[in-house]
Amino acid sequence: MSVLPEPIIDFHVHLFPDRLFDAIWRYFQDRIGLNVLYRLYYRECVDYLRAQGVGTIVYSNYAHKEGLTRVLNEWNRRVLDEIPNLFCFAPYHPDDGDALAMAEAIIDHPRILGFKLQLVVQQLSPCDNRLYPLYELLIAKKKRLLIHVGTGPVKRSDIIGVHPFRKVLRRFPELQANIPHMGGLEFEEFGELLSLYPSVYLDTAFSFVPGTPYRFPLGNDFLEAYKNRILYGSDFPNMFHSRETEIEHLLDMRLSSDFYSRVFRENGLTLLPTG
Repeated sequence: MSVLPEPIIDFHVHLFPDRLFDAIWRYFQDRIGLNVLYRLYYRECVDYLRAQGVGTIVYSNYAHKEGLTRVLNEWNRRVLDEIPNLFCFAPYHPDDGDALAMAEAIIDHPRILGFKLQLVVQQLSPCDNRLYPLYELLIAKKKRLLIHVGTGPVKRSDIIGVHPFRKVLRRFPELQANIPHMGGLEFEEFGELLSLYPSVYLDTAFSFVPGTPYRFPLGNDFLEAYKNRILYGSDFPNMFHSRETEIEHLLDMRLSSDFYSRVFRENGLTLLPTG
């Protein structure tokens, strides 16, 4: 029987100030018709995950419009000072006049892993040349980009998707990037990037929910072949199914014990600072 390592690392968690969490949950409910199951604020999120066997938590937040980045970065600094064994992908929005200066001011924080772009929400193309200084900064500092560039949950392939992201990687082949949701909905195309760019990783969030159109379709052979390039991520707390659903489904797939060890812990450790 397959078992998970202890403790596991969750590489895809969302933490926001309380008022922003409230606004996000209202948006999902009123605009999309989806009910977030875990309406927990940041301290409650951490406590819940730790009680479920999560050790290290890697979270992100994003600025959906200009003017939020500075507020979120100040909040992130306070949260990282308050809670141990917590790491962060900080927000970035190119419409901020001092976007790069704010990024430079926080990137050397020892528990800032890099930056988060939520291109679906921000309505940005990865090829927007205003993002190029950010990519260059990340490469220079050897930090990572968490970039929601896949076409799920809505298709906007004119500005996002694997095609424009390939252009970014051709221009910046040393860019270290995490692609959430296994690259959904272009699973195969994003999967192909793993053989070309050794610093690109995928995460599992929302991709192993049985009976959904966004379930990862490529099967066990792909997962075993790239088990050293996949990170477990939950998307907690903004989930519309129980957190255990995906974990149980992954266990039911009867992958190798090495897969579970790498995906749920070892791969994450290789991306975390050692100092």
